[in-house]
Amino acid sequence: MTDTALEAAALGKRFGRLRRSAGWALRDCSFALPAGRVCAVVGPNGAGKSTLLTLAAGLTAPTEGSLAVLGGPAGRARARVGFVAQDKPLYPQLTVAETLRMGADLNPGRWDARAAERIVTDGDLNPKARIRSLSGGQRTRVALALTLGKRPELLLLDEPMADLDPLARHELMGVLMSQAAQHGTTIVMSSHVVAELEDSCDHLLLIGGGRVRLAGEIDELLETHARVSAAAGTDLTPHTVVESRTTAAGSPP
Repeated sequence: MTDTALEAAALGKRFGRLRRSAGWALRDCSFALPAGRVCAVVGPNGAGKSTLLTLAAGLTAPTEGSLAVLGGPAGRARARVGFVAQDKPLYPQLTVAETLRMGADLNPGRWDARAAERIVTDGDLNPKARIRSLSGGQRTRVALALTLGKRPELLLLDEPMADLDPLARHELMGVLMSQAAQHGTTIVMSSHVVAELEDSCDHLLLIGGGRVRLAGEIDELLETHARVSAAAGTDLTPHTVVESRTTAAGSPP
């Protein structure tokens, strides 16, 4: 075990060929996430949240800088990391039961059948139903069951609640919080809807334009940051401005 779940140093990821027009999804990102926390990764669509989680899952490599996962290179930690991507990729021809059996076969010695089956059962899913016949919310349940059954030390969730109704979101968030409390799992959840995560997370990573804007304990950030509305051109020194916007009326909120 390590005290730090994720640690980035000048992390950057560029897509496309090495040319001037290539786009940076992340650039010069540095932060440290203590182990055992529930972290919200927030920011607008296209901010770089999915890219960060894909790097942490070891599915792609940084273009520059480094990202340590559970104390070592991301690729070496895959057996200890669970990842649910935004599109919830599953084998459409398999049934729900076959998908969970596959999870057990791929994770010998780590598989928690009770945890996986509980998520499926609570959703009233037919074990014989094929994945291709399920709704988006049902596929989300199966993906979460497959990932939690692995009993990961680090759980990465990319927009995990997007396909769920409010009741299902509340229920599955309770399952995730129980996982964190009982097993000390570090949970990192991305969303562009802050309200989904504000009552459950104790750590925040705010990403905008491919860069880390804020990172730290939520309570500490709330104590040391404020939102100010002022007329355009107002001198805010010596304050550090994290982000400013100018409205149509001319005043930055």
